[in-house]
Amino acid sequence: MKFGISAAIAAIATLLAVLPAQAQGASSKLDEVLARGHLVMGTGSTNAPWHFKSADDKLQGFDIDMGRIIAKALFGDPDKIEFVNQSSDARIPNITTNKVDVVCQFMTVTGERAQQIAFTIPYYREGVGLMLKAGGKYADYAALKAAGSSATISVLQNVYAESMVHAALPDAKVDQYESVDLIYQALNSGRSDAAATDQSSLAWYMTQNPGHYKDAGYGWNPQTYACGVKRGDQDWLNFVNTALHEAMTGVEFDTYSKSFKTWFGKDLPPPQIGFPVEYK
Repeated sequence: MKFGISAAIAAIATLLAVLPAQAQGASSKLDEVLARGHLVMGTGSTNAPWHFKSADDKLQGFDIDMGRIIAKALFGDPDKIEFVNQSSDARIPNITTNKVDVVCQFMTVTGERAQQIAFTIPYYREGVGLMLKAGGKYADYAALKAAGSSATISVLQNVYAESMVHAALPDAKVDQYESVDLIYQALNSGRSDAAATDQSSLAWYMTQNPGHYKDAGYGWNPQTYACGVKRGDQDWLNFVNTALHEAMTGVEFDTYSKSFKTWFGKDLPPPQIGFPVEYK
């Protein structure tokens, strides 16, 4: 009988040893952040309108605002946040090594990345769009498509650039450039009839140059942007999801919509009152 009790105790001890720390009642990242008194967020500093420096050298942008929304949900103060400036290839390593609590850095959700980190709910859906000069040769996407090979599209140089443009405009001529600035210069000089670029960049550029450009009215190649946290901590993931969800649909909607207007120049319709729209 004594042997049986000892064996049972040993078995329980072995089980506890292999159970995840959180399952044994260990604190979550949520408790750690609250105890520290501020959020540590990984992000960039060179990609408007997502994260970039203002004239007085302060970080700003849509990603930065998402971090402040999370900080406010934690502490009632959006300024209780420390930004870790990182390159895009450091986004996942800095999460997995606990250098940061969360990353919000225009990170596209993919199955491969989701095996390494846990993604939050989406806070933006990106896509490719076509920017035209106001009063230019072509009025909209339909006119560009009808022009066939007569239309020239400027695009950032990469291995997929031509096939990406041809997914929307099968017969257009594609001119590739080494930087985003150059694709806009090609449009301004008349070397191209439209610039193919991220919808967010298109919206930002139009906001900064009102009346000079317009959206051709067609978007494609969708991809989801979400923040990332370390895998295995459901409490922390749930909290960040709650902060983002209520910014987009609830008590912090005014903050989210103000940010959206600032960086993308668009007014968002307020969340519908009554039955939650997420379940329709």
